[in-house]
Amino acid sequence: MTTNDWAPAFTARVASQMRRARKAASLTVADASAACTDLGLPVPKTTITNLELGRRTSVDLGEFLVLAKVYGVPPVTLMFPLDAEGMVEVLPGQEVPTWDGLAWFTGETRLDQPAPEGSSREVLDLFRAHSDAVATALTSARMAKERRRKAALATDAGRRDVLLETVASYEELAREDRRELHAFRERMRERDLVPPGLPPEVAVIDKSSGEGRV
Repeated sequence: MTTNDWAPAFTARVASQMRRARKAASLTVADASAACTDLGLPVPKTTITNLELGRRTSVDLGEFLVLAKVYGVPPVTLMFPLDAEGMVEVLPGQEVPTWDGLAWFTGETRLDQPAPEGSSREVLDLFRAHSDAVATALTSARMAKERRRKAALATDAGRRDVLLETVASYEELAREDRRELHAFRERMRERDLVPPGLPPEVAVIDKSSGEGRV
């Protein structure tokens, strides 16, 4: 497929997935258009219809993102439909398995060596690692809270004492996870990166300083 053929064909695939997503969301074209307006970017009914019918050979990025939000689907799945197509022509003349195309687009392609520091891929991997650290801190915090709740509900004194001993170990693990997350976020700031906001359960991390207070 030539470059001139590839771009319209790629748009057609995206438009087909948009129509599929709209149907799955039980939205009419008019519903979708109105929802786009509510989100702050009016997308006329004719635009949606022309896309779905192939009368438009390109899609505006803003329209693409807003329509994905309206249809309740991750934008990337409209370009790389894992459940609908086994192969995609990710670039002119370059057909690859759909997952490989999606992984390339999102930066999830496995690397033999760590990405060079400061590269776009390295920063992307850093933010992914931060997300993992947040999930770990949340899990340990919730487990510690649940163990303390069980101890508080225990009616037998001996059982309560045993549970409280367990609580202490869980709470220490939660503190350690928070300390690690705090240090991770500090390293990000030292590189002039802005860490994402934290869930309420671990937000105290950014309000504390020093290992003893985290």
